[in-house]
Amino acid sequence: MTLTQYPLPKDLLVFQAVVKCGSLCAAAEQLGQTPAFVTKRIQQLEQSLGTKLLHRSPRGVVLTENGQLCYERSQDILGACQSLLDDLHQLHESPAGQIRIGCSFGFARHCIAPAITELMNIYPDLKIHFELFDRQIDLVRDNIDLDIRINDDIPDHYIARRVMQNHRILCAAPAYLAQRGMPQTLQALAEHECLVSRERDQTLGVWTLEGPQGKRTVKVAGHLSSNSGELLLRWALEEKGILLRSEWDVAPLLESGRLCRVLPDYAQSANVWAVYQVPLYSSVKLRVCVDFITRYCQQHFPSLSA
Repeated sequence: MTLTQYPLPKDLLVFQAVVKCGSLCAAAEQLGQTPAFVTKRIQQLEQSLGTKLLHRSPRGVVLTENGQLCYERSQDILGACQSLLDDLHQLHESPAGQIRIGCSFGFARHCIAPAITELMNIYPDLKIHFELFDRQIDLVRDNIDLDIRINDDIPDHYIARRVMQNHRILCAAPAYLAQRGMPQTLQALAEHECLVSRERDQTLGVWTLEGPQGKRTVKVAGHLSSNSGELLLRWALEEKGILLRSEWDVAPLLESGRLCRVLPDYAQSANVWAVYQVPLYSSVKLRVCVDFITRYCQQHFPSLSA
């Protein structure tokens, strides 16, 4: 029987450092190793996986499609390895002390607040300050340890773990579509009332969506706009226009028929991420919070967790 050649955790650690630093030399400096060592570990990882992970360019390294997959999965693998070590050393026993968690208003109230309630039942020695924002969080300026972010645009100097998949999708009330017609193209949205938002620093009135031809940007407008996603959703239900809203929020309304999907071939990636500054292995209370919130979201939104 042939033994499977699994990638070594130390090679995955080196690979993670290369991606985060943007070059082999910068990763070598961060790891306290030589560029030759880093190059060898990347070559060994590519050999064990049987695929090319990185392309070198004058500006650094670029991930291949398989490299991006490896980067995302390696975070889970290394997290599992760290969890095993923590369990063996009984670091789970009593996480305690204050941790500051930030999130956007809608997702915080509906999803993260209930998760925190359950978290406190398990770890009563934690002291959680939960702060809600209507803009993008700066972890340093806002003094936040953990940001639960619905946004794929994460600065390189932050560490992030994907909590669950999510997309923003177009939808409207059936009565609105019966009156105004179902748009057949992105360009047709310009002829409709669109409920536009400026949540967490989004550009007002510009929607960028991915479809059969890749990413497309469309300028939209309407008589109603707000920085409150909950208010925009209410207006959509009141037949005031077309909404771009997270799938986690509108899925029950689509199932019940109160909203209809518009242009189903198009969506905007808006995954849910846990974003922080220090490695999870350096803070038990941070790791416990990230692990629990991830499990909670995947249990309560199983269709979005793949």
